Amino acid sequence: MKRAFLVAGLLSTSLAIPALAHVVLTEPSAVAGSYYKAALRVGHGCDGSATTGLRVSLPAGFEGPKPQPKPGWNITTRKAKLDQPYTSHGKTVSEEVVEIQWSAVSRESALPDGQFDEFAFTTRLPEQPGAAWIKVLQTCDKGQLDWSEVPAAGTSTKGLKTPAALLDIKPATLAQPVTVSKAWARATVPGQKASGAFMTLLSADGARLLGIKTPQASVAEIHEMKMDGDVMRMNSVAALDLPAGQAVELKPGGYHLMLMDLKAPLNPGASLPLTLNLQDAKGQKFQIELSVPVALQAPGGPAAEPHHSHQHHQH
Repeated sequence: MKRAFLVAGLLSTSLAIPALAHVVLTEPSAVAGSYYKAALRVGHGCDGSATTGLRVSLPAGFEGPKPQPKPGWNITTRKAKLDQPYTSHGKTVSEEVVEIQWSAVSRESALPDGQFDEFAFTTRLPEQPGAAWIKVLQTCDKGQLDWSEVPAAGTSTKGLKTPAALLDIKPATLAQPVTVSKAWARATVPGQKASGAFMTLLSADGARLLGIKTPQASVAEIHEMKMDGDVMRMNSVAALDLPAGQAVELKPGGYHLMLMDLKAPLNPGASLPLTLNLQDAKGQKFQIELSVPVALQAPGGPAAEPHHSHQHHQH
């Protein structure tokens, strides 16, 4: 029975697919030549059957892909020849491609049809901008879905039952030295004068986060939470390194942005203006202006622990 969880060869399917339930990239655009963290969101199984495997075929030009480990899933990476050539970022792809495969180790590890999850990897993108199609084979306890349809022209997937995931690779001239994703700020309760902001930062060539500011807080700092013996402590950090090609996640329980002496409540559904002060690998300072959504919990995730039970120490 264990072999039933291994991903089989590519097959087409005639299952009816909900229009908004395709396998998609959570960040559907990136900059040519940059390091990119791809997260493929799987929103359902195969006609009610749990997902037991995912095989991702990366187009030519995607360099050094590294899959993110997933508890309860085995991962393999291999090179493979395409059965049929197709067009990706302006070129006909008919050569070797890299395949990443996640396979559930047991029935308990499989992704139930009624739940969603993400399968992630990092890679360096091609230097040439354009549309890149990432083909995905989703294998289930019963049946499979071959997300590999590509439009004959353009990027519209209208009318396609099982389209491949589309990545819009933008020209490098539009690149920011640091890209920001999954940003949000925690809403406050009445009387609360402090809160946190969270996001993921990615720098292609390396950078440093020097500080933050917002007109809605008298004090805004980079903070780190970590255990000191059996006590969780929170300390301010003068600057945060952003290593080249490595996504740095600012999240509850780790590095985050602390907003203190708030001038007004942070209400769910509002936006928080936030400025990031950074320095690139050549020493040049620059800023990124953000409008961060305010929410009670991380978008698409469980509610975060509130900031109220930690000892706070300034450096």
